Amino acid sequence: MNYLYLLVDFLTISIPLLYSFHRKIEFYRYWPAFLAAALVVSIPYLIWDTLFTNMGIWGFNGRYVSGIYLMNLPVEEVLFFFCIPFSCVFTYFCLDRFLDLSWKPGIERIFCLGFSFLLFAAGLIFWDRTYTALSFLSLGALALLLKFVLRIDWFGKAVAVYGILLVPFFIVNGILTGTGLEEPVVWYDNSENLGFRILTIPVEDAFYGFGLFLLNLYFFKSFSEIPALRIHPTVPEGEV
Repeated sequence: MNYLYLLVDFLTISIPLLYSFHRKIEFYRYWPAFLAAALVVSIPYLIWDTLFTNMGIWGFNGRYVSGIYLMNLPVEEVLFFFCIPFSCVFTYFCLDRFLDLSWKPGIERIFCLGFSFLLFAAGLIFWDRTYTALSFLSLGALALLLKFVLRIDWFGKAVAVYGILLVPFFIVNGILTGTGLEEPVVWYDNSENLGFRILTIPVEDAFYGFGLFLLNLYFFKSFSEIPALRIHPTVPEGEV
């Protein structure tokens, strides 16, 4: 099934894409801001992805991809960095609009510090495992940067939303890592990770995904403040 990975990308983005036009959501107005954010964030992640692929830390099963490659990556993997963030940012946008997910500032700061400390400790302990170390250390640094340098006030909200997103995450990543398949779409060199899996998913994937989500959300929020990166609703004729 050469188009399985492409199908996963399509199914991941299809419902959020359609619901972007719902009159109570109108996320389509923020598509330019999201696209700008995804383009910025995809650059370091594609470099990371390409390096790890070349190093054999992970790779892709030709049985499940179309055979079109960019930067030594299947085109489906490149699309992953747009489809998955779109669905995640859309989910955050909707939940933030309709629910109060805010944390008390003090609790948010303490959680961020404790979370980052644990990530740094784990990253240093498992320094010899490249995927583990880089995933944990980069996420710990990113969390501290966002909270204490850039002073975001939505870190707690992002944690809460990502907790919800872990449900579809396990479905999508489960398929990509081989759950229910004869072979995985994406394979891993277990000597470069902890070897601990949730179903077929390396635990590091959850932290890798959280970093991807946080960065896309930060740039999306920043770019959403730029009028030129928003689609403004057309004023009906006769209205001021």
